[in-house]
Amino acid sequence: MKVISTIAVSGLATLMATTAFAAGETITINSFGGAYETAHRACVITPFEEATGAKVQVVTAYSADAFAQLRAQAEAPQFDVIHFSGGQEIVGAREGLLSPIDPASLSNAADLYDFAKANLAGGEGPAYSIAAIGLVYNSVTVPKEPASWSDLLDKAYADHIVLTDISNGYGMLGFLMLNKVKGGSLENIQPGLDAVTELLDNGAIVVSTSPEIQQEFAQNDAWVAPYASDYAYTLRKAGLPAAFVQGKEGTPASFITTNLVAGRDNQELALKFIDMSISAKAQACFAEQLRYSPTNAKVVLDGEVAADVAYGEEAVSGLIRFDPTVIEAKRSEWVDAWNRTIAR
Repeated sequence: MKVISTIAVSGLATLMATTAFAAGETITINSFGGAYETAHRACVITPFEEATGAKVQVVTAYSADAFAQLRAQAEAPQFDVIHFSGGQEIVGAREGLLSPIDPASLSNAADLYDFAKANLAGGEGPAYSIAAIGLVYNSVTVPKEPASWSDLLDKAYADHIVLTDISNGYGMLGFLMLNKVKGGSLENIQPGLDAVTELLDNGAIVVSTSPEIQQEFAQNDAWVAPYASDYAYTLRKAGLPAAFVQGKEGTPASFITTNLVAGRDNQELALKFIDMSISAKAQACFAEQLRYSPTNAKVVLDGEVAADVAYGEEAVSGLIRFDPTVIEAKRSEWVDAWNRTIAR
């Protein structure tokens, strides 16, 4: 009994010390608004506040806007933790806006796949979720289930394919994967543009936003759309028979990262927030609520959720990350070439 009591008292003391450390403190983060921010609060923000006694101030800002704010505030940063989905952490780390992270300071770092923690020491925060890009398809009306990116050019799908404009981030990644499959590279996107021309000749259409994809599936008998895994779930919630498959040639991915901002006083508390974000519990929550792919190898998902994401070591081994810095540098040039291709 004395041993049990000692353990109990010790655990209580630790909890009280953590709470005392954090009570009354505030960290400022960004989140992405809408359904994402709702899930962010449920999966990380509220559990963090309850566990530490600290408060989290949330600024709704997408990656590009958040990064612009971080740069503008370089001399007096306002964020403690900043989240990106477009690779801005690479540039931010190079510019000294983000702090290096010692993996030993994160209790959950050891459970992450290697790609999700590849440059912590360089200042690039860990990836805590992945938006996997593959083929969203109508599981009832499609004549045969797609299995590869090359299937997009199969005339069996003809005028039932929906492409997304590359002004959309997921549309860009889908296009770059098609370009890769056709023999292109980040130095040469002409094979991808030629493939788009062929698809348009076969009757494919181009939309700009995800609601337009839903409209095509609901009203115009769309069968296949290269897009993110979470959108198959969105379509099913809308009552449509949608499924998702990773193309066998590989899966382009948008890494969602959580980063430690340099020049702030409460980095220890900020690291606790980052650590909770990469936990198996938080990542399972994101997968269940949004169908984002986990980066923590200890996440356990049920069959339906697992089918919608890149799940498990074999699945994530096929993830492809096109260099975000190259995409950003060439974006205007590529968009011009894309617009000339689809103008018909």
